[in-house]
Amino acid sequence: MVKILLTGGAGFIGSHLAEELVKRDYYVYVLDKLTYAGNLENIKELLKNKNFCFIRGDINNKKLVKQLFKKVDKIIHLAAETHIDRSLLDPDIFVKTDFFGTYNLLETLKKYPCERFIHISTSEVYGTALKVPIDENHPLNPQSPYAATKVGADRLCYAYYLTYHLPIIILRPFNIYGEKQYPEKLIPFFITQALENKPLFIYGDGENTRDYLYVKDLCEVIIKFLEAPIEKYLGEVFNIGSGFEYSVNEISLRILEYFKKPKSLLKYISDRKGHVKRLICDYTKLQKEFNWQPKTTFEEGLEKTMKWYLENERWWKKIKKSKLFQRFYYLNYLKRK
Repeated sequence: MVKILLTGGAGFIGSHLAEELVKRDYYVYVLDKLTYAGNLENIKELLKNKNFCFIRGDINNKKLVKQLFKKVDKIIHLAAETHIDRSLLDPDIFVKTDFFGTYNLLETLKKYPCERFIHISTSEVYGTALKVPIDENHPLNPQSPYAATKVGADRLCYAYYLTYHLPIIILRPFNIYGEKQYPEKLIPFFITQALENKPLFIYGDGENTRDYLYVKDLCEVIIKFLEAPIEKYLGEVFNIGSGFEYSVNEISLRILEYFKKPKSLLKYISDRKGHVKRLICDYTKLQKEFNWQPKTTFEEGLEKTMKWYLENERWWKKIKKSKLFQRFYYLNYLKRK
C-alpha cells in the first residue's frame, strides 16, 4: 500500500483530499498543527479508518518531520497560513509557516528522499493580472505578506529541484471553495453572514474578480499528479482553475438571492491594502497533459456549498463564536473605516 504524507490535512482542502486518498486505498498520514483553520471535525470519520493516521504537529518540528518522511512514499504539502487579511494584521506566522516550514520539509527531503513531493502554491503569487488569462509564465508580483511567503516557498521548491535534483512538482490553484471552508474566506463568510442576517462586508467597489474552482475538482487534479509518471513533471509548474472570473459583487448577489435576503445587507467598506484586482486562470498546460476540464460549474458548486452551510450550522457557528474569530472580525471589519 502506497503511503502518503499530507501536511495540513485537517484543513479545508486537506480534509477533502484525505477523504479521496483513503477511498483510493492509500495509507494517509495527516500532519496538522490544528491552528485556527485546522479542525478535527473535518476528518472525524477518517479517524476511525485503519488506513488513516493523524499526527498533531508543526512542519517546523524537524524531529517529527524526519520520522514521518522515513515512513512514506509520497508527500503532498498543503500546510500553510492562507488568509490574506490575517497576513496584513500579523505577517510573522506566515513567514514562519509558509516559508520556513516549507524550507524544513525540503531540507528533510534532501536527507530522506521520497518518490515525489507535490507543493501546493497559490495563484496569489501572480498579483493583479498584467495579461489575461494568467498562464504559468506570468510574472510573480505578490501583493500581500501571505503572497510573498508563498512566492518564497514556490521558488524555494524550484531551487531545490534544480540544485539538488529533488522530485518536486509545483501546483498553483486559483480560488478554491466548497464545503468545510473556514468561514472567514469570502464565500463561506458571505453565506454565514447572510444566514445570520449580518452585513456582507465588501472591500472597495466590489469589482475585484477571482477565478473560482470547486474543491473536489482540485482534489482530482492533485491525485492525477500523485499517480502520473513523475519524470515528465519534475520541476514543472501547473495552474489549476476554471478559466472564468466572478466579481465580489456578483457572488454577494447570488448568495443573497439564494437565501432570499435583502440587498440592504451589503456593506461597502474601505479597500484591502494591496488588494489584487483581477485573477483568471489559463490552465491550457494542465488541459494538454491530462485532457482535463473542471467537472463542476460555479453555479453547481456554489449551490452545493450554500446547502452544506445551511445544513451544518453547528459546525460554522462554533467557529464564528470563538474568541479568535471574533477578534479578527472586529479588527478587520468593525474597526475598519
